[in-house]
Amino acid sequence: MTAAGSSPSAEPLVIRVVTDGRAGIRNQALGLAEAVARRTSARIQDRKVRWKRAFDWLPADLKQPFMLDKATNALDGDPPDLWIAAGRASLPLSLWMRRGTAPRPFVVQIQDPRLDPARFDMVIAPAHDGLKGANVLSIVGSPHRITPDRLTEAAPVYVDQIGALPHPRIVAMIGGKSKVFDLTDDHAAALAERIADTVTKTGGSLLMTFSRRTPESARKIMTRRLRTLPSWIWRGSGPNPLFAFLEAADHILVTEDSANMAAEAASTGKPVHILSMVATGAGDKFTRLHEALSAHGAARPFALPLQTWRYAPLTETDRAAQAVLDALGRRPS
Repeated sequence: MTAAGSSPSAEPLVIRVVTDGRAGIRNQALGLAEAVARRTSARIQDRKVRWKRAFDWLPADLKQPFMLDKATNALDGDPPDLWIAAGRASLPLSLWMRRGTAPRPFVVQIQDPRLDPARFDMVIAPAHDGLKGANVLSIVGSPHRITPDRLTEAAPVYVDQIGALPHPRIVAMIGGKSKVFDLTDDHAAALAERIADTVTKTGGSLLMTFSRRTPESARKIMTRRLRTLPSWIWRGSGPNPLFAFLEAADHILVTEDSANMAAEAASTGKPVHILSMVATGAGDKFTRLHEALSAHGAARPFALPLQTWRYAPLTETDRAAQAVLDALGRRPS
């Protein structure tokens, strides 16, 4: 375990990212780790936690090491300097690390852990969750991996697929079923018609991605309707071209069910248009998120004709990274 510091002679900060490996969760923790690493010399360990199926349902406080699946490597090796974890599966390990003997990591938990925040060194939670605590940092949306440099680097990789597509290039980021929203077949068909109408009336093209939560039937309905347009519809095979899509975008359409996608889109400085979904529960948290994005100047409800505007890109991941480093600097040696 190395000592945290910014001196050129100091050992790199060892940052361990701990998630269950799902892309949406992993990208939040990894995005924060990468933002820290942009500010100080660091080495990132990308690790996974899995629980044996028989024990996965247990509350965090009841889980024990013998219940871990053999695919787990989050506890391998010496403790890191900084532990950044996200997702329910990581909670027991974060609590164990926080209770460990010195020297122990500085434990950062992303998202509302549904536990007392004081049980972690820092909790970074979406402001729309309303979580409060002395060690809670509230941010708009979620941490992510989008940076201007990363978008610029991605563009040449996909120039053959995107370069010939006409402007305005409209990126559509489609979510799916969640606790408070759904993407039914009928709504998928209606969304596809609205997107097709938008692309046709603007004379532009479409770049579309789906979430892992998008129902397969909805994917097929939307793809079938939109594939005849000037477009690239990414269906999930091969490397994800999202960074290149966002770099190429003139407008970004995002379904209202995802804080991750909205925060990623708002980091570009490009117009973000929020597409409605079928509400199946109380969506107050998402209303607060979209109000915050609107107040920042990033997002507006989808409407035709598409309006164009600019704003300062949302930089909440960078703000969170600096807060983590400041807290580390205040930590007793």
